[in-house]
Amino acid sequence: MARKKQYNEAEVLEKAMNLFWKNGYESTSMQMLEQEMGINKFSIYSSFGNKHGLFLESLKQYKSRVHAVLEKFKNGTKGVEDIKQFFYDSVSSNFKDDNLKGCFVTNTYNEFSENEDELIQDQMNSFMDNLKSIIIEKLQMDASKDEQTVIKQANYLLLAKHGLAAAARVNTQQEIEDYIEMTFTNL
Repeated sequence: MARKKQYNEAEVLEKAMNLFWKNGYESTSMQMLEQEMGINKFSIYSSFGNKHGLFLESLKQYKSRVHAVLEKFKNGTKGVEDIKQFFYDSVSSNFKDDNLKGCFVTNTYNEFSENEDELIQDQMNSFMDNLKSIIIEKLQMDASKDEQTVIKQANYLLLAKHGLAAAARVNTQQEIEDYIEMTFTNL
């Protein structure tokens, strides 16, 4: 008969996600995970397969956490103003919790940009493709923009979002707000 787990899987996954978010994949050791999650390696392997499996589950957990922000963005009807609000919404939690900086997905995207891990690349590409398609939809709400302008501005905004996520790790709230305002002034 299988032994009953002495821990809540959702709670330990949340702790692992926060640790990966703060330190990145490579800098997070199994020992750090054991300590942070409060469970041993055997339990981690039993529930998640290995560190890589735990990391993938952490990315899924993060995506479910930001789902509401993305849905609000997707369902907006104000075009460029929706994009600007999304920029603000995507960094607002950073001002409440100093331990979590930037966007976990962007941090991962940067860490794994040279890596050939197909599972993580697929996760990153899926997220970024979805984000870009929403940005394009919002830009297309302005009938004065031709398709080429929409694509150029979507690329610009996606890169600006990457920059924002990176800046949110080290810059002040005022600097971040100035960055967002200037990004949309230049649009």
